[in-house]
Amino acid sequence: MSDKPSSPSTNDESTEGVPAPTGKSNLIDTDYVIGQDNVSGRKFGMAIDLHGKVFSISALVIVFFVVLVLALQTEVEPIFSGVLSWLTGKLDWFFILAANVFVLLCLGLVVSPLGKVRIGGMNAKPDFSYAGWFAMLFAAGMGIGLMFYGVSEPISHFSSSMGGITAGDGGARTDWAPLGAAGGDAEAAMELGMAATIFHWGLHPWAIYAIVALSLAIFSYNKGLPLTMRSIFYPILGERVWGWPGHIIDILAVFATLFGLATSLGFGASQATAGLGYLFGIPDNNVTMVVLILGITLVALLSVVAGVDKGVQRLSQLNMGLAFLLLLFVIFVGPTMAILTGFFENLGSYVIHLPALSNPFGREDDNFRQGWTAFYWAWWISWSPFVGMFIARVSRGRSVREFLIAVLLVPSLISVLWMTAFGGTAINQIVTENFEGVKDAALELQLFVMLGQLPLTAVTSFVGIVLVMVFFITSSDSGSLVIDTITSGGKVDAPTGQRVFWALIEGIIAIALLLGGGLTALQAMAVSTGLPFTLILLAGCYGIVKGLMSEPRS
Repeated sequence: MSDKPSSPSTNDESTEGVPAPTGKSNLIDTDYVIGQDNVSGRKFGMAIDLHGKVFSISALVIVFFVVLVLALQTEVEPIFSGVLSWLTGKLDWFFILAANVFVLLCLGLVVSPLGKVRIGGMNAKPDFSYAGWFAMLFAAGMGIGLMFYGVSEPISHFSSSMGGITAGDGGARTDWAPLGAAGGDAEAAMELGMAATIFHWGLHPWAIYAIVALSLAIFSYNKGLPLTMRSIFYPILGERVWGWPGHIIDILAVFATLFGLATSLGFGASQATAGLGYLFGIPDNNVTMVVLILGITLVALLSVVAGVDKGVQRLSQLNMGLAFLLLLFVIFVGPTMAILTGFFENLGSYVIHLPALSNPFGREDDNFRQGWTAFYWAWWISWSPFVGMFIARVSRGRSVREFLIAVLLVPSLISVLWMTAFGGTAINQIVTENFEGVKDAALELQLFVMLGQLPLTAVTSFVGIVLVMVFFITSSDSGSLVIDTITSGGKVDAPTGQRVFWALIEGIIAIALLLGGGLTALQAMAVSTGLPFTLILLAGCYGIVKGLMSEPRS
C-alpha cells in the first residue's frame, strides 16, 4: 500500500462523490477514480449512475430469488429450516469466536495511540450534532429488534433458566436455558436471563458494527477510496480490489444487507400486525402483513426522496423521542426501584457471566448457544454492511477513540436500560404479581400484553406500534441509501431514483420471504449471508489496523 499525503483542503466536497480529507491525511496512491466503472446517463426517463457489474448481478440474482420463492412457497420452507439448523448447529463456534475478535480489536484500538486518528483528516469537523448522531446510530442499529425482543427475550431466558436442565434419551440437553440454568431459583434465573439478554444486545453486536463502520470511514474519508466494502481490502488485494475480487465482495455486501434488513422488517411487520390485532381486532395474517409492508415502504420512499438530512435524521430523532417517552413511562409507572437498581445489577451480572457466555468451546447449552447466540451473531454480521456504512456516512469528523467509545458504549448502555425496563417489568409481573399472561403470549404480542398491565394501555400500545413502523421506515430508508452507495461504485451522491428502486426491492424481499417460509425463512437467509461476510470482516480487521497505522494522529 503506497500512501501519499494530502494537502489541507478548504473544500469538503470532491467531484468524485466522496468528501475529500480536510487537513493532513495519507491518501492511497491509486489511479482508480471513484465511479470510473459506472454506467451513467438517462434510462427510461430516469437519471442513473451505477456500477454496471455490481448492480446488474445483484439485481438479477435478487429478482430471480424472489420469483423462485414466490413460485415455490411450499417447497422452499423445509429448505430454509434445514439451512438454518445446519449453519447454527455446525458453525456456532465460528460465529462466537469471530465476534470475540471484533470486541477485542475495538477495545484495543480505544486504548492504543491509533485512537487519536480523526475520520476525514486532522482538521475535519463533525457533520452532525451529538444528538442527531446518537439518534441515527441507535435507530439504524437496533430499533426494530429492541421493540420485538425487549420483553420476549428476557422472559424467555428467565423462564428457561427457572425450568432447569432437562436431557433427552441420549443425555444431550433439551432445554433452552443459558449456561447451567438456575432451576427453581427466581433471583438467580433473573440474573442469568438478563445477563444473557444483554450479551446479545451489548458490546458484541456494536463491535461488529463498529469494525465495519470504522473501516469504511477511514478508507473512504481518509484514504480517498470509494465508500464500498471492497475498499477495506486494499491493503490485502492492492489494485486487484477494482476487479472481480472487489466485485464479489460488494455483491456479497448487497446480499447481506438486503437479507439482514428483510429479517428485521419481517420481525417488525409481524409485531405491528399482532399489535393492530390486539388493539383494534385487525386480522393477524399474511394479508395484513403484506399490506403493512407495502404501506410503510411507500412512506419510506418519501423519506428516501427527502435525503439524509431531512429524511433519515428527522425520522431518527422522532423515533428516539417516542422511544424515550415510552421508556420513561415504563420506568416511572412500572416497578421503578426494581428497574433503577436492576440496571446496575444487570450490568454486574453481564460482566460476571460474559466470559462463560462468550466461550465457544466445551459448553453443553446447545439450544441457547446455537438457537440464540449463533443466530444473533450471524444476523448482526449480515446487518453490518448496512449499519456500518450508514454509521460511516454520519461519523465524519470524529476521532477513532471518540467514535469507538460512542458506538460501543452509548448504544450498549441504552440497550441495557431498555431491556431492564421492559424485560424487568414483565418478569416482575410474573414473579410478584403472579401474572402469567405475558409469558404465555406469542413473542410478537408480549410487549403489548406487558403494557396491558400498566395504565394508559391503549395509548402506550399505539405508541409501540408507531415506533415499530417508524423504525421500519428508518431501516428501509437507511438500507436503500447504503445499497445504492455500494451499487453505484461508492458514490454518496448518486441519483435519488436508484435509492427508490432499492427501497422497493427491500419491501418485496420481505414479503416474498414471509410468504415463502415466515420468520424461519428470514432467519435462514440472514444466517446464510452472515457466514461468508464473517470471513470478509475477519480479513477486514487486518485492513483497518494497517490503514490506521499510516494515518497522522492529532
